[in-house]
Amino acid sequence: MRLLIATKNAGKKAELEHILEGLDYSLLMPPDLGIDLDVEETGSSYRENALLKAEAFCEASGLLTLADDSGLEVDALDGAPGIYSARYGGPGLDDKGRYRLLLRELEGVPQAELTARFRCVIALVWPDGRQETVEGVCEGRILNAPRGDHGFGYDPVFYVLDQGRSMAELPAEVKNATSHRARAMAQARAMLSQVSTDVEAKAE
Repeated sequence: MRLLIATKNAGKKAELEHILEGLDYSLLMPPDLGIDLDVEETGSSYRENALLKAEAFCEASGLLTLADDSGLEVDALDGAPGIYSARYGGPGLDDKGRYRLLLRELEGVPQAELTARFRCVIALVWPDGRQETVEGVCEGRILNAPRGDHGFGYDPVFYVLDQGRSMAELPAEVKNATSHRARAMAQARAMLSQVSTDVEAKAE
């Protein structure tokens, strides 16, 4: 079965391939199908934005589509950057520029108040109109300086409480078992596994 991942982020696709390993799905990205959509994230929540992307790419491809929206919520910034995490600081910044801006915004904040979490909502949309969403959360705190060479986004400055390391210091197999996206994907994997099983049963 083919599953379209509504992203151009190769790092995100690699994570999902690892998490979905063993399921009978062929993962595709929009460029694989010649699809070039720029879906405006106008939703007021992760769920709304994930569904906007999944619906648009499902309609364009005719395939079961998975999309996610995730963000970093920093308590000292009243939950910011939140749903704007990927756009934090404007379009001129890359990943490093965004987390450096975050660290500047948090200068002088006591260590005990640097609590934060990564949140991810995954949407699955089927060509017949069925929709499902699941959510995963990973608790942590913001570091004073980046640590680690793995991952992407804010991973180098996010300390994972139950791992004792930054997200960027975690080996792929550990991150893909404990991250916010992994926790949401564990639920999505169960749904996809059931769909695959149902399809096989009907084929018999």
